[in-house]
Amino acid sequence: MDENKEDKTPKAEVPKPEQDVVSSIDDSALQEDSKGIEFKNRLDLSELQQSVTKIRAEVGKVIVGQKDMVDMLIASLLAKGHSLIEGVPGVAKTITAKLLAKSLSVDFSRIQFTPDLMPSDILGTSVFNLKDSEFEFKKGPIFSNMILIDEINRAPAKTQASLFEVMEEQQITIDGNKFKLDSPFMVLATQNPVEQEGTYRLPEAQLDRFLFKIDVGYPNLEEEVEILSREHELKDKLKTDEIESFLTAKQITEYQNLVSQVLVEAHLLKYIAQLIVATRSNQFLYLGASPRASIAILKSSKAFAAMSGRDFVTPEDIKRAAIPVLHHRVIVTPEREMEGVNSKQIITQIIETVEIPR
Repeated sequence: MDENKEDKTPKAEVPKPEQDVVSSIDDSALQEDSKGIEFKNRLDLSELQQSVTKIRAEVGKVIVGQKDMVDMLIASLLAKGHSLIEGVPGVAKTITAKLLAKSLSVDFSRIQFTPDLMPSDILGTSVFNLKDSEFEFKKGPIFSNMILIDEINRAPAKTQASLFEVMEEQQITIDGNKFKLDSPFMVLATQNPVEQEGTYRLPEAQLDRFLFKIDVGYPNLEEEVEILSREHELKDKLKTDEIESFLTAKQITEYQNLVSQVLVEAHLLKYIAQLIVATRSNQFLYLGASPRASIAILKSSKAFAAMSGRDFVTPEDIKRAAIPVLHHRVIVTPEREMEGVNSKQIITQIIETVEIPR
């Protein structure tokens, strides 16, 4: 038997439904490689790190806990991606997105999706100008730098489809005319996984356009007490009053360009490819990940590396990006789904199975 040949097929053992997939990848291990090691970056990431720290601090003035969600939103911004935030009502999905937007000195639009919302309500429409006797295009709320779409699964397929082009190509086509959107451009969408009445499931093509799907859980006891204490002390003040806007569109674009220059070794590119290919051959998955998913892992792992102050990607950055990038892009077979197995558990198993390059 060839010892060099890698076995990319995950073990046949079904993951246990009660397995904690989040704790299976220790977050503290993500920083171990950089501790106690002195190195000099070829890219100056000090300003980027300072800005990331300040964003965390500004959001932390209001939000208790939810550090993973905040970090993923920042990474999504640096990687030029979009994020879908999923959680039950009241876990600070919308307010966190609004706070992130307020910490940035960029244009912000919020769109509440409803069943009667039309594509023209988002993109804009052509209006006849009586003065000039010509049709004039009136831009919709999508023409902004940061877009918050609340309850994206409330709108029907026709309205959801209007986002396909703009999320992928940062442009829209109306009446044969193309309109480019300014950079940076980021869509943050929220949805409630529990309530299904009056909702429309997002098609796979649209889910694939989100860099991350961020699952938001309940706070623990200590965090719940802190939330109540802050609310009690707030009195009649608004939660967003103390948030400072400091990061301009130009700075964000510069940071995004820096992140794109983060070094990724050839063996790590192969590692990403192996993870993606393993999803396509996994017996528990009906649908595997596409090449867009591998590109998403590449971009997000660069962002995580830059946020950690490194100008090179490590396997830990890739592992950190794998679950939020992949778990909404794959489909579990009906048999395993009935057994309580979810996509996170299968992806975790794949990560543990594929050999880490050294």
